[in-house]
This record gives sequence, C-alpha cells and structure tokens, in this order.
Amino acid sequence: MSAQSKIAIVTGAGTGVGKAVALALAKDGFSIVLAGRRKEPLEAAAKEVEALGVKALAVPTDVGDPAQVKALFAKTKEAFGRLDFLFNNAGIGAPAIPLEELTYEQWKAVVDVNLTGMFLCIQEAFKIMKDQNPRGGRIVNNGSISAHAPRPNSAPYTSTKHAVTGLTKSASLDGRKYDIACGQVDIGNAATEMTDRMVKGVQQANGEMAVEPRMDAAHVGSSVAYMASLPLDANVQFLTVMATKMPFVGRG
Repeated sequence: MSAQSKIAIVTGAGTGVGKAVALALAKDGFSIVLAGRRKEPLEAAAKEVEALGVKALAVPTDVGDPAQVKALFAKTKEAFGRLDFLFNNAGIGAPAIPLEELTYEQWKAVVDVNLTGMFLCIQEAFKIMKDQNPRGGRIVNNGSISAHAPRPNSAPYTSTKHAVTGLTKSASLDGRKYDIACGQVDIGNAATEMTDRMVKGVQQANGEMAVEPRMDAAHVGSSVAYMASLPLDANVQFLTVMATKMPFVGRG
C-alpha cells in the first residue's frame, strides 16, 4: 500500500505539536483524521491539511471519554475503511502548585487524558489494525522528556508520562503478533502555547527561574513523519527531539 492511500489519526490535532504532526503526515500523503476537544481549531487545521491535497476529517473528541474514543475510531473506519497510523498526542497538565496542594480532581483529570485516554486509543487502534487487510499499522505515543525527569510541581504530568513509557513498551510487545509497531517520541520545549511561559522564565530544579530555549514544532512533525514512514518490520522504539540548549541533559 502506498503512502498516498494511508490513513492516520492524530489526537490533540487542533494546535501545537498535534497540528504540526498532522501537517507533516499530510505532506507525506497520509489522509488525516484530526481529533481534539475544540471544534474550531480542529476544523481550521483540517482545512490546512486539505490544502496539501489529501483528505481530512475533523472529529471533536475527548479522549478521556471511552464512548467518544469508540466513536472516533468508528468514524475513521466508516470514512476510510482502515487505519495505518495513530499519533497519540492529546495531553494536559495540572497547575504548577505544590504537590500537597493538588486536589484529587486535578490529579484525576490529567490521568484520564494523558494515560487512560492514550490506552483507550491504543485499544481501539489494535481492534482495527489487527483485522484489516493488509494487516497491522503503527502507533506513536507522545511521551515528553517528562517521561525521564520531572520539573518542579509537576507530579500528575510527570507520573502519567512515565506511565506512557510502560504503556508504549507493553503495546509494542502485545502488537507484534498483529504486525502493529509501537514507538514513542519524547519532546523537549517545542514552541507551542503550552511552552509560552518558558520565554518569560520557568522554575528550575534548584528553585531559580530561568528562560529556556525552544524549537519549532515543525521539527517534531518531521520526526514523527519519519517514524511513520518506516516499513512495519522496522521500528523507532524511542526518539527524543528537543531544543538543543534546554537544561535537560545535566544536573539540576
């Protein structure tokens, strides 16, 4: 099957990293199903995708809701007949407040989207990919470098991103028998709305505030597109793409 006829779902696709990945995949000929909670940004991103000469379908979706996830994948199968690639990108954070002050509701909201939502999407992708012809597909999960090291006051986000690494490994192992490859991209300081605060300065491990360098989110797009371009007998298990001078590699 040629790339021109391949189908991808991108969650959190309305803005930021998700949109950058959707556009990069579209440039490689993928038809894109864009999922996200906000209808207007999704539809605007879908128009940009279609301008690249491929089909796009915007499906407003809260990945933390099992019924909405099932509907997303059902609509994809109905519209395109198959699924070749899933970029599991939707994610949220909690307020950067001391761990002991976080509410249960704040903790649960992050877990529901970042971890449970990702699991639900993988589960539905498996169901389609294992039974289609040609069989199989690829899943890439957005881990974040928070899957390796925390920022101050980030327990919910960091915990879920560490858990995503385990979910990626489990899905990679459990998908083998169905010709489903699963990998993870760990992103550091892509220039999106989520990282705007870094331009003014963010708290470091030693308590100091510091401005951090960022990189264009398009570099994440091209990285994920590379992962998606591989044949199913090859897999990028983990890929880290980050702003070169951000304070990640080293002691805090």
